[in-house]
Amino acid sequence: MDNVIINAYPAILLIGYGNELRSDDGIGQRVSNLIASWKLANLYTLCVHQLTPELAEILVNFDVAIFVDAYPATVEQDVQVSPIELVDTTVTMGHSSNPSYLLALTQALYGRSPQAWWVTVPGVNFELGETLSPVAEQKIEVALQQINHLLKTVDSR
Repeated sequence: MDNVIINAYPAILLIGYGNELRSDDGIGQRVSNLIASWKLANLYTLCVHQLTPELAEILVNFDVAIFVDAYPATVEQDVQVSPIELVDTTVTMGHSSNPSYLLALTQALYGRSPQAWWVTVPGVNFELGETLSPVAEQKIEVALQQINHLLKTVDSR
């Protein structure tokens, strides 16, 4: 019998995206940087300004993808974690996109795409600036807890 090594843990890519020069819009990149400090063996992180079609070439190499972004919200709104469904793969894309379209492009180009989740974190200040609002800072902590829980769920499959 041939020796076959099977990786028991899925390869996970976390992509944090947004504009760090527009205050709370940089939440996704901040979360990605914080999670990178966890140094988990099967978890890779990436920070980008926006989602572009070129990311499909990276995504195809992973079993699981987690996208993290900010959304304009009120103080009462909270972090949302949602599974991402593939959209019609015939959809054309521009220079930037959302996670659903990026996954559809990956599927169309490579015949597969990772299982994926979208973590959206509320922000209240999207003006020019490099400082996150107190609301964003608080919600980042919630997002980290929810992503940690999601990672444990994904790893136990």
